[in-house]
Amino acid sequence: MLTVLLVVIVLLAALLGYAATRPGTFHVQRTAIIQAPPEKIYPLIEDFHRWTEWSPYEKLDPAMKRTYTGAASGKGAVYTWDGNGKAGAGQMEITEAVPPSLVRIALDFTRPFRANNVTRFTLSPRDGGTEVVWAMDGTNAFITRVMGIFVNMDDLIGKDFVVGLANLKAVAER
Repeated sequence: MLTVLLVVIVLLAALLGYAATRPGTFHVQRTAIIQAPPEKIYPLIEDFHRWTEWSPYEKLDPAMKRTYTGAASGKGAVYTWDGNGKAGAGQMEITEAVPPSLVRIALDFTRPFRANNVTRFTLSPRDGGTEVVWAMDGTNAFITRVMGIFVNMDDLIGKDFVVGLANLKAVAER
């Protein structure tokens, strides 16, 4: 019994030690080409009221409470949500808006865990359409580093970005 306990303690220490060596920051980014001009896509991003049309996170909880404060859209617009276990809770604030090419958002989660990230949408004319890049940068707390050993965060978040960009494409190309 003592040997088993010792092995478990050593394995746990090794796991935590390895987690401590993992990167302290993360970057997730996905790109899509949308056959619409930036001027048509930009309003869908810089107005939080329009996110229900395309954001995959809006569908996680149909009963989610949403609050819009600050500016109606663009810089200073604030969106707060409080949802079920899947949706969590938090706030987004547009900190920079450069029509029709950039929207930067301070993204703060309060539940299921606290996190402060920066999300960026960059729109660039490409091949008769627009290249839309959705990127997020943040800090890996120690618990996130431990989780990252078992779950690839880039794949986990990235697949949501792929769905969101596909939804954005469908709405913008209508």
